[in-house]
Amino acid sequence: MNLGLHSVKTSEEQAEAKRLEREQKLKLYQSATQAVFQKRQAGELDESVLELTSQILGANPDFATLWNCRREVLQQLETQKSPEELAALVKAELGFLESCLRVNPKSYGTWHHRCWLLGRLPEPNWTRELELCARFLEVDERNFHCWDYRRFVATQAAVPPAEELAFTDSLITRNFSNYSSWHYRSCLLPQLHPQPDSGPQGRLPEDVLLKELELVQNAFFTDPNDQSAWFYHRWLLGRADPQDALRCLHVSRDEACLTVSFSRPLLVGSSTEILLLMVDDSPLIVEWRTPDGRNRPSHVWLCDLPAASLNDQLPQHTFRVIWTAGDVQKECVLLKGRQEGWCRDSTTDEQLFRETLLFPALSSGCLLTIILLMRALDPLLYEKETLQYFQTLKAVDPMRAAYLDDLRSKFLLENSVLKMEYAEVRVLHLAHKDLTVLCHLEQLLLVTHLDLSHNRLRTLPPALAALRCLEVLQASDNAIESLDGITNLPRLQELLLCNNRLQQPAVLQPLASCPRLVLLNLQGNPLCQAVGILEQLAELLPSVSSVLT
Repeated sequence: MNLGLHSVKTSEEQAEAKRLEREQKLKLYQSATQAVFQKRQAGELDESVLELTSQILGANPDFATLWNCRREVLQQLETQKSPEELAALVKAELGFLESCLRVNPKSYGTWHHRCWLLGRLPEPNWTRELELCARFLEVDERNFHCWDYRRFVATQAAVPPAEELAFTDSLITRNFSNYSSWHYRSCLLPQLHPQPDSGPQGRLPEDVLLKELELVQNAFFTDPNDQSAWFYHRWLLGRADPQDALRCLHVSRDEACLTVSFSRPLLVGSSTEILLLMVDDSPLIVEWRTPDGRNRPSHVWLCDLPAASLNDQLPQHTFRVIWTAGDVQKECVLLKGRQEGWCRDSTTDEQLFRETLLFPALSSGCLLTIILLMRALDPLLYEKETLQYFQTLKAVDPMRAAYLDDLRSKFLLENSVLKMEYAEVRVLHLAHKDLTVLCHLEQLLLVTHLDLSHNRLRTLPPALAALRCLEVLQASDNAIESLDGITNLPRLQELLLCNNRLQQPAVLQPLASCPRLVLLNLQGNPLCQAVGILEQLAELLPSVSSVLT
């Protein structure tokens, strides 16, 4: 019994000794840190600061401010030391960095400091750095910090891409579950096999592609549940580089406005993104702006047109927009007596929605790859099966149900746009589809009626301003809390927002930018309970003649 009591007492003493030891270390840590900051503030950037910061960083390499201090000291010493003394200082610094990496091989600050130090040397020993990377990747082949550093070193040392690809081969063969190694391959292969008239995402030669598919299939068979190989597999399947294009050009006589949509967001007016407008073969200087008025990259840009370019006495006017960066152009004609004219690419011909998709790590990469393959083959034919797979995915991976809902919404909207174009109509029905997000709105430039009722939308995005022809918007029975996206819609006449979550009349302020809005239905929203709501709405939206609350 005495032995038992003695054992408990020893444990208490050990715990107390450890506590005292931690307190002593903390005091030393705080004391050294305070001393560094005092010296830095006083401008005393000497070797004593290196010694003090070494005591702290040697135990905790993730103290970014102290790495900054060391850099300031080293820059100061560069002007004071002889070449021989500097060489010894750099050698000691590299050794210290390696000891810090042994403490924490994934220390951002340590790897960054090593990049900085090597970048300042007149003749760095890159071979030694490659060997250092190999040693650390031998311990943990998935250390992406080390992979980043290796790519830096390989670039500086001009290591041939073929040698680096062989290096990834060796690590993948040892362990297929290596995101960084697969990713490095995706960077190296386009360098090894550049294709003429193809961008960085262009296709690989067929023999190379088949060899890579065989390699990644071996990884599937080894561990079907590992996600890294599935990521790479999707990259291989999505090696198409979409060409720059003007998707749609629309001219409105009523609004005296020209609108153009592009295949990718761009910032018009920058040094590389220049748009030229020709009207009846004569250049016209205009001011370009985004539909929502924000000066940022956008799929859609528009400009005001002078009255002379819309003269209805002439048989027609020809409008041509030239995108200099993409080396593409599009032309449309506005006929006499017509209020609008347009020219657009067909989503059915151009396969606009079959772009490369990036997915987060999911519990079943195989299921998601099947969805992607079915969409690549025929998104409409396999729509039912795709929706069933999404249900299965949500059951398998409930942690990412929200992401999967958004992805499902994206695919459903793409399919609806395809169906609309096949029918050659300007009305898009998206009701009762359980949508959680809206995307590809730049493809809806010509839509006049949009039905978003009975979904799970919480907001209407700013990109909605791209719908320059929209006259009727039905968005009842959602969970909408904000109307920030409904701005500058020149033709919007009817807006149905029944049974949403609009709380205060102030949320309706963006609607004041829609000059033709005459009908607004807000029934079933919390704001309808506000005292004097009709008077507030009349003051806020004087142009709206019919408000239902």
